[in-house]
Amino acid sequence: MGERFDRIVRGGQTVLPGEVRVMDIGIRDGRIAALSDRLEAEDGTPETDARGLWVLPGMVDVHVHFNEPNMGHWEGFATGSAALAAGGCTSYVDMPLNGLPPTVNVPALRMKEELAAGSSAVDYAFWGGLVPGHLDDLEPLAAEGVLAFKAFLSNPGGDGEERFREVDDWTLLEGMKRIASFGGLLALHAESDAITSKLADEAARAGRTGALDFAATRPVIAELEAVNRALLFAEQTGCRLHFVHISSPEGVELIDRAKRRGLDVTVETCPHYLALSELDMERLGPVAKCAPPLRDEARIERMWELLAEGRIDVIASDHSPCPEELKNAPGKTFAEAWGGIAGAQSSLELMLHEGHVARGIPLPELSAMLSAKPAKRFGLYPRKGEIAVGFDADLAIVDPNASYTLTKDDLYQRHKISPYVGRTFSCRVAATLVRGRTVYESARGILLPNSGVPIRSAFKGRVTI
Repeated sequence: MGERFDRIVRGGQTVLPGEVRVMDIGIRDGRIAALSDRLEAEDGTPETDARGLWVLPGMVDVHVHFNEPNMGHWEGFATGSAALAAGGCTSYVDMPLNGLPPTVNVPALRMKEELAAGSSAVDYAFWGGLVPGHLDDLEPLAAEGVLAFKAFLSNPGGDGEERFREVDDWTLLEGMKRIASFGGLLALHAESDAITSKLADEAARAGRTGALDFAATRPVIAELEAVNRALLFAEQTGCRLHFVHISSPEGVELIDRAKRRGLDVTVETCPHYLALSELDMERLGPVAKCAPPLRDEARIERMWELLAEGRIDVIASDHSPCPEELKNAPGKTFAEAWGGIAGAQSSLELMLHEGHVARGIPLPELSAMLSAKPAKRFGLYPRKGEIAVGFDADLAIVDPNASYTLTKDDLYQRHKISPYVGRTFSCRVAATLVRGRTVYESARGILLPNSGVPIRSAFKGRVTI
C-alpha cells in the first residue's frame, strides 16, 4: 500500500539547490513530504503531471508595490497577487510607501493587514518604512512582524503631508543605529537627491523632457554616491543593508567589494535592468520609465556577467503600477509621467528566457536569486525558497516549450500596461502551487484568489546567502 499524500507532482525536471533532477514531489499538509525518483501513493491521490516541464521553487518577490490602503485603484492585493500567481510567484513582501497612510507605524500596518486578509492569491508579508519623524516606530513595527525597513535617499515623489519622504543624513544614521540594535534589515533606494534634483531642475528649465533627457538627470554617479554614503554609515553602525533595484554594474561591484570587506550587505536588481535599455525606454515611452532609469546596452551585458559570477544576490520585480492616464495623459511629457514599471507577472518567465535560454545560466543559479536567496535574506527560509522536504509546497511549473507573445489580455494586474506587452517568451508558467494548492493554471486562470496567508520572519541571526 502506498504512502498518504494530498498530491503528487509527477516526473518534472525539478530544480533543486545545485542540480536539476527528474523526480516526483509528494505533498502533505501543505508541505513537501517526500522527494523521490518514483513515489507510491494511496489509490485516488490527486496527481499533477509535470513530465517534460520545469518545476521550480515559487518566486519570492521581495519588492512589490500594491498601494493599499486608499490607493488600491492603482493596484490592490487581489489584482497584484493574481499577477504574481500567473507569473509563478508564491510569496511577496509589499512595500510601505504608496499607501495612504504609508506603513511607518503600527496603526498603518494594521490597516494594511486588514485589507490583505482574504484578498491575496499567494502568501505575503510587509515592509516598514524609515522616514523622518518616525524613528520611535521602528522597533514596534519589527515586533509586529515587518520583515525589513525601506528608506529613500532621493525624493520618492507624490503629494500631500502623508506621503512617504526621503531620509536626511541624520535620520539615516540614527535609523541605522536603531535597526542594528534589534538585528533588523534596512533596504535603500540609493540615488543622491542632491545630484538628481539639481539635474532635473536644469533639464526642466532647458526644456529637455524626453526619455534620454530623463536618464541623464539620474546618472550612475548618483547611484554610486548614495551607495557609498550608506556603506560608510553601515560600517559605523553595524546595520545590515540591502540595496534595492541597483541598475549599474558599477553599483554591483561597489557593493560586492563592501561585502568582501565583511559588511553584511546584499544587492538586488530587477528584470528590467537586465532586459530593457535606455533605447527601449525611448522607444516604448513612459511605460518603461523607472528610477533609477534604464541603462545602456554595454552596462546590461556587464550586469549579466556579474549575475553569472554570483555577485548579484536577489532578483525582484519592483512592480510599481499606476493608472494608464498617469503614464500617457495627452500633453504630458516623459519627464512628467509617473515613474514605475509594472512587471510582476513577467519576472520569472523573462529571467528564464533571457538568463537560461538565451545565455545558458543554469536553472539552479537563477532559481537561487529568484527564490532561495531572497527567502534567506528576509527571514522566510527554511519555509520558503527551495524544493526540499519540510518546506512549503510552493511550486512554479513551467512549460519550456510554450512560446507565446504577451498581450494586454494576458495580464492580471489592475492596469493592463507593461513594457513587455508584444514581447515573445520562450516558456510559460503552466501552474502555480501555494502550499500544495493549485492557485493558477494557464488554461483556467486564477483558481484560488483568496488563498494567501501572512508569513512572518524566522530570522534568528546572520544568514549566509
